Amino acid sequence: MLNLPDVVAPGLALDGSGERVPIRRIYCVGQNYADHAREMGNDPSRQQPFFFSKPADAVVETGSTIAYPPLTSDLHHEVELVVVLGGGGSDIPPEQAVSRIFAHGVGLDLTRRDMQSTAKKLGRPWDLAKGFDQSAPVGPLTLGPPPEAGAITLTINGELRQTGDLNQMIWSVPEIIAELSRSVALAPGDVIFTGTPAGVGPIERGDTLLARIDGLHPLAIRVGG
Repeated sequence: MLNLPDVVAPGLALDGSGERVPIRRIYCVGQNYADHAREMGNDPSRQQPFFFSKPADAVVETGSTIAYPPLTSDLHHEVELVVVLGGGGSDIPPEQAVSRIFAHGVGLDLTRRDMQSTAKKLGRPWDLAKGFDQSAPVGPLTLGPPPEAGAITLTINGELRQTGDLNQMIWSVPEIIAELSRSVALAPGDVIFTGTPAGVGPIERGDTLLARIDGLHPLAIRVGG
């Protein structure tokens, strides 16, 4: 008999209940707030959304200390609303997408910005600029679909760095789910990061980050050496 590897599925805490939600895949939508699209040098007009992914085991829970990742000297923060699906399917109509949402929370899409910029200039994929170890911190989840409006903020060492409102999204959460389901068959346990407001910027070793969305459990992490 083969001695197969013992693999533990990644998961996230649910609303202080002691239950854990298993994670299947992580998808992220890019430039879903107009001000952030502008600060990245792009046109924020309502074009088709684009997506990228992170490995499921990139999730990090609140209270963690993460390592400053290798091969970068320009690690960036992006605070985001995160939804976790309890149902899936292909070609989901927007009006049915909300019924697929199991829970929601606040997350951070961490980015090796210098690696991403180099890849873009060379016309190469930038998977590893986004999908590295510990690149997807997510706070405790709250059951049900997320609010359509509410303040979203990030502070670093007590200083406000990012601020916006969920109602500033170019594409709503149901529209994001519907559009993504045109490309891949979604399933329970899929996690979707829904975009970040303006104000993205660098993180330094030793920084403490606090991400908040009104009414949700906060996410706090520290960056080690």
